[in-house]
Amino acid sequence: MATIEEITAQLDALRAQRASGVARVSYDGKTVEYRGDNEIVAAIRALESERKQLSGERQIRQIRVTTSKGY
Repeated sequence: MATIEEITAQLDALRAQRASGVARVSYDGKTVEYRGDNEIVAAIRALESERKQLSGERQIRQIRVTTSKGY
């Protein structure tokens, strides 16, 4: 399992890569190529979740229900 520092480095590289619009990111001598923005966002979310688990943070989940009578 990766350390918090390694995950943070990966997150920084992914965020910079997403902002630049380039589909290839390198960190710690490793290179990963993504097919699209959705895949990058999914990778960022997964790393953020893993970092929260390692740091002991609770993951906040919200469920919002809206209803309408159709008027």
